[in-house]
Amino acid sequence: MTTIFVRINHIGSTSVEGLIAKPTIDILLELPKDYAVNDIAQLLQNDEWILMQKDDKQRTLDLGKGYTPNGFAEKVYHLHVKPLGDWNELYFRDYLRQYPNVARQYEALKLGLKEYFEHNRDAYTYAKSDFVMEQSQKAKLEFAGRYLPPEH
Repeated sequence: MTTIFVRINHIGSTSVEGLIAKPTIDILLELPKDYAVNDIAQLLQNDEWILMQKDDKQRTLDLGKGYTPNGFAEKVYHLHVKPLGDWNELYFRDYLRQYPNVARQYEALKLGLKEYFEHNRDAYTYAKSDFVMEQSQKAKLEFAGRYLPPEH
């Protein structure tokens, strides 16, 4: 297997200074568009990453580390593996960094949703999705071309 990663980024709420966040580090791992999804999933699972979601059509993987039978470990990680070019998380992160007022709106949304979805991660994520996509679309216009690798 010769897959080489293209880029790795810290994303999610912990990547935005001052934003309230769960103690979970979100990582975006970008791979070549033709990466071997099943091989990478197996490689990461062999390194004790838990496969939480796999989308063969979109060629994405979501994995976790730090989950125990008794709850969360001291450190918890989510690894989002995507083909190069799927940059919504980067757009959203940078938009929150650029616009603290939008970050505060996002924080208020998260706190409001926590009451209802504290033990349902998927529903919590879905409930935030309209806000995230709206801000990501604004960022795509403002930051067009920002994430292209240097050779482009």
